[in-house]
Amino acid sequence: MSSSTVEIPLRDTDEVIELDLDQLPEGEEVLSILKQETSPLHIWVTLALEYYRQGFTEDFVKILEASRSDANLNYANFEKDQMRALDTLAAYYVQQAHKEKNKDKKRELFSQATLLYTTADKIIMYDQNHLLGRAYFCLLEGDKMDQADAQFNFVLNQSSSNIPSLLGKACIAFNKKDYRSALAYYKKAMRTNSNCPASVRLGMGHCFVKLGKSEKARAAFERALYLDPQCVGALVGLAVLELNSKNQDAIKNGVQLLSRAYTIDSTNPMVLNHLANHFFYKKDYQKVQHLALHAFHNTENEAMRAESCYQLARAFHVQGDYDQAFQYYYQSTQFASSNFVLPSFGLGQMYVYRGDIENAGQCFEKVIKAQPGNYETMKILGSLYANSPSAEKRDIAKQHLRKVTEQFPDDVEAWIELAQILEQSDVQGALSAYGTATKLLKDKVQADVPPEILNNVAALHFRLGNLQEAKKHYEASLDRSRQDAQNDETYYSAISVTTTYNLARLYEALHEQDKAERLYKNILREHPNYVDCYLRLGCMSRDRGQIYEASDWFKEALQINQDHPDAWSLIGNLHVAKSEWGPGQKKFERILQRPSTKDDAYSMIALGNVWLQTLHQPMRDKEKEKRHQDRALAMYKAVLRNDGRNIWGANGIGCVLAHKHCINEARDVFAQVREATADFCDVWLNIAHIYVEQKQYVAAVQMYENCLKKFFKHHNTEVLIYLARAYYKCGKLKECKQTLLKARHVSPNDTVLQYNIALVMQKLATSILKDEKSNLKTVLGAVHDLEMAHRFFTYLSQHGDRMKFDLAQAATEARQCSDLLSQAQYHVARARKIDEEERELRKRQEGERDAIRQKQLNEQIEKQRQREDQDKKLLEQRTQYIEKTKNLLMFDAVNEKPRRSGGKRSKKMDDDFVSDGTDSDEAPRTKKRTRKGSESDGEDRERRKSKVKRKRRPRRQAEGSDDDDDRPRKDRRPRKKKEKPSKQRNDVDEDGLTAKQRRKVVSKAIISSSEGSDSEGGKLKIAENRSGNSSGSDDEGTGKRRRIVSSGSESDEGSKGSERSEARGSGSEAGASGSDSRGSGSDAKGSGSSARNSGSDRGSESDKESGSDKGSGSDRESGSEKESVGRKSDNESEKGSKSDRGSGSDAGSGSPASRGSGDEGASNQGSGSDQQKSGEESD
Repeated sequence: MSSSTVEIPLRDTDEVIELDLDQLPEGEEVLSILKQETSPLHIWVTLALEYYRQGFTEDFVKILEASRSDANLNYANFEKDQMRALDTLAAYYVQQAHKEKNKDKKRELFSQATLLYTTADKIIMYDQNHLLGRAYFCLLEGDKMDQADAQFNFVLNQSSSNIPSLLGKACIAFNKKDYRSALAYYKKAMRTNSNCPASVRLGMGHCFVKLGKSEKARAAFERALYLDPQCVGALVGLAVLELNSKNQDAIKNGVQLLSRAYTIDSTNPMVLNHLANHFFYKKDYQKVQHLALHAFHNTENEAMRAESCYQLARAFHVQGDYDQAFQYYYQSTQFASSNFVLPSFGLGQMYVYRGDIENAGQCFEKVIKAQPGNYETMKILGSLYANSPSAEKRDIAKQHLRKVTEQFPDDVEAWIELAQILEQSDVQGALSAYGTATKLLKDKVQADVPPEILNNVAALHFRLGNLQEAKKHYEASLDRSRQDAQNDETYYSAISVTTTYNLARLYEALHEQDKAERLYKNILREHPNYVDCYLRLGCMSRDRGQIYEASDWFKEALQINQDHPDAWSLIGNLHVAKSEWGPGQKKFERILQRPSTKDDAYSMIALGNVWLQTLHQPMRDKEKEKRHQDRALAMYKAVLRNDGRNIWGANGIGCVLAHKHCINEARDVFAQVREATADFCDVWLNIAHIYVEQKQYVAAVQMYENCLKKFFKHHNTEVLIYLARAYYKCGKLKECKQTLLKARHVSPNDTVLQYNIALVMQKLATSILKDEKSNLKTVLGAVHDLEMAHRFFTYLSQHGDRMKFDLAQAATEARQCSDLLSQAQYHVARARKIDEEERELRKRQEGERDAIRQKQLNEQIEKQRQREDQDKKLLEQRTQYIEKTKNLLMFDAVNEKPRRSGGKRSKKMDDDFVSDGTDSDEAPRTKKRTRKGSESDGEDRERRKSKVKRKRRPRRQAEGSDDDDDRPRKDRRPRKKKEKPSKQRNDVDEDGLTAKQRRKVVSKAIISSSEGSDSEGGKLKIAENRSGNSSGSDDEGTGKRRRIVSSGSESDEGSKGSERSEARGSGSEAGASGSDSRGSGSDAKGSGSSARNSGSDRGSESDKESGSDKGSGSDRESGSEKESVGRKSDNESEKGSKSDRGSGSDAGSGSPASRGSGDEGASNQGSGSDQQKSGEESD
């Protein structure tokens, strides 16, 4: 049997029927032979496939369907043929279902294929061909991709190079957008079989496109086209690449490729859609409609259908057929995936055209969700939501427009849109946005600013209170409108009218009523139906107090529009202001009866206020009061149901709760209203009322005062009455009276105000008269207030307003005032008596104070006179003292032989002299004073004093010597320096004197007073000179050297003790003299200090005072003398130091007055120590 024939064996014979496959008979004939001969199943399958190859699909289906029941299965391995027959027939049904357009037929074919695969599963479930067929069936169904992937994986596990499985996996990966994996599977399939069909190259090309590798994609498409010149997919792929290059030649080449593909397959929806897109830009909309409609009917793929509908929709859109465009846009959105947002954008535009802002917003929201940064969509959404009543959507619009202005700062329209949104919430931000838009118009667009923008900017300045700036922009807008009216007179004249009206409102705010009125009337001449002008003229008349004229203007507005709610509301407010509750109520009810204004919040709140005002009137009917409360509450609740953010409705509910005495609940409501806005004066007043009810008067007063400062530029009568009431409640009657008087200045004819003032005057006067400590002036003022209150009450009891207060009560108060006035004379007399007593007491106290003041003045004068007398006396004593001491400065000759004291001292002190410091014949020496000589002399004194020490130290301590003098001499030894060897005393010393000449030198002396001395009994004593400016000179007029020493001791012993005291005093004075002399050697003024010290160093308090007075003159004179001597030269100072040291030694060795007692050594030791210490301090 050749390969081109098939032999059908005859039953029960060895003969066969041979069929030529190239010339197959009718299918029915072959089918009858197969049934009659009960041929084996593999012959049925072979013939069926041959009929399929030759295009006889019906015979193919009939043979395979009949084989399921009529074929012979009595041979080995018939199961494989059975699986082959079932899978082949099922695959045919799947293919037909994929091509089927009718959903019912498609479903039926899929059901038949499912039945066949299920039957095959029962025979050999894991047959590779069966699994592959079933996997592709799941893949084509679309929603069973995971099952198909599992079956492909099962096959690949058995055979890793199975090409159908690899291609299936590649298809699944591509649909899952895993383009790299899809490309890898395609490459593996191509490596497995290099002679793979062109579709594999086509799949690789699509993967390369998705991966952004355009050149490789182009190469793949070209290779596929080379392998299969009829490959439409490759042609379309190349055409798309050419069109996307946006080059004119490339676009032309792409269109040619599409035309070639259309020639090959004119039903390919992909080709048809791309051609339709090309002809849309060519503006050949008829071809667009034809091609897109043809594509829509030739595909079941939803993405392709969405593309076709979109092409149709935008073709109708651009032609102005919005109904057809809306229909196809909507249909396209039903087919399109979430990433294909162009139909949603077009549908949103159609909704905008129809005015359906809600659905339009939803469409554009889908676009924004897929493409968050899309400029056009954000701009459209910003414009749509800008005027939305929802605050949330306005915020969204604000965000979108801000993003637009950030991405494209030069977009003028976006800035204007943003400014319009910000007008409602951020006035300053809106002004800034308008400013940016204006600048862009001038700089970038090179255009004039439109009058609309100028008008809006002026309105924003008006809201901010910048009235002059607003006026400037309004006038600029009017000028621009007049200029632009040449192009479009109707439009710009309307803009001009609006701007003129706004300018008139500005003049009202500037209190230029005449200009505003003139502008309103000018508008009405040109546009007599402009209702707002009538209303504004009426409001101006109302504010001037011309109620009837205002009513006429409002009625003029009603003549134009009988149902105008603002006109009726203003008329109702006029009635309410005059307390005409009934007519006012009817006006507001009329507004609510109209269908268009049945939910008018203003009218509802006004009605609630009417019912609430009736509760303020005197009412004894509790049922009626409760009924009015419930009606007011119902109105306020209705307002809040319509608008939960209405603060006036919430405030009204708080008022009703306060009237029902639910104070805490009312306070909570008012607190919430105040949190919502602080620019609402009513809630401030209501909170203050609550404080008054809770008896928190201080807080209430503060709240009333803050309300006056914040909301009222002038005194408001109503608020002042509230404030006075709070003062009255807390007992501050004076402040209450002052507050009421301020209110009366504003409203002098208010009878309620007069009643309150009279009542406060009466209460204040009563409290003053009852106070017995009140002075006459206060009592007289209280009586005057009582008289005023009496007149007020008398007048009000006859001419008062019965609706506001009880006239009988006013008469009662008048009688009470009359009674108080009858008792006033007693209180005045009492106050006058108290006043006179106080005046007398004050006069007496003033006299006493004057006497005390005069006495103190006289005492001060007496003290001053005594001080002056004392100063004069002291000055006289000083003068006498100076005169007495002039002759005492002349000294007699001193005996050259020193006296011995009791034979105790055996050594002569030949070189101890006291320098007088007066000899100026000596030439000045240039050698500077050093401490070397004083140190060597100090050592000599130490050696001498060690020889004359006595054992009577306790007595010396008792006499009051310093503690420092009791220390051993070695402890007080000064720091030694290098000394030059001293010259022999017999030779000529540094001062140029021999020892014999030095003995003849005498010392000046000063007289000091020691009136209170115990030892001398008030005698004058001549102390040794302590001048530091001594010089060695020959005193030719002197024969003997006199030593007269002063005593500073306070010893009370006998004559011997007195003598010892003299000796000690002399030694101490000499030590001090040595110290002071060294000081004066460096500074001449030191001598004056030493002189003062010598006069006041010893003695009692009286001695010190007297010595100070008398030593003053001597001090000055001696100081002046020594100062002149001290200026001569430094070597004279040096000489003075040496002579002072000699003087100290002389005092230590004794004086003519010393008696050689045992205390003498200790005294001398102390003086030497003092001398040494003084010398160190002077250095």
